[in-house]
Amino acid sequence: MEPKTLSTDRLVLRPFVPADEAEVYAAAQDPDIQRWTLVPSPYVRADAHTWVTETAPNGWRNGTAFPFAVRLGADGPLVASVGLHINSPESHEVGYWAVREHRGRGYTAEAVLAVARWAFTELGTGRLEWRAEVGNAGSRAVAEKAGFRIEGTLRAGIIQRGTYRDCWIGALLPGDLGLPSRQPYLPAVGGTS
Repeated sequence: MEPKTLSTDRLVLRPFVPADEAEVYAAAQDPDIQRWTLVPSPYVRADAHTWVTETAPNGWRNGTAFPFAVRLGADGPLVASVGLHINSPESHEVGYWAVREHRGRGYTAEAVLAVARWAFTELGTGRLEWRAEVGNAGSRAVAEKAGFRIEGTLRAGIIQRGTYRDCWIGALLPGDLGLPSRQPYLPAVGGTS
């Protein structure tokens, strides 16, 4: 897929480029990012270099993952990373982290919503999932602010540093954002059990 740039009133979301290496490296030194995400720990400069020159561009090229560098305006600082990962043609998963100095301002939720709208309207995604290890309250707050409905806890739902861990799971559907779905949706009568 051709790399895409998205924007909101405050943010520009664009594919990572080699010039982002220093900011990615600095952000990933945050112990919370290393604790709660899948970035290597410890995170060395070579990890940032590989991310911006190989991993991120290959995701776009192969159509398997779409990571965005989230910046405060076109020339502003890196404030977050939001990535979309393909689970199946109908379902994608969103993941993100925020630069410590820029947390609490709504940037990550704003970026997640921009990526969600793009996924629903241009990729034809029918369901966008979010997962985070139980206890990652910051990630859950972003997901809820972006409109994800928390659906429960999956036992051994993620692997973190070689260990299965329980995770929360939530979902966002096109209709949650007032967008049409490419396929009809028939919810269960009376809810789920």
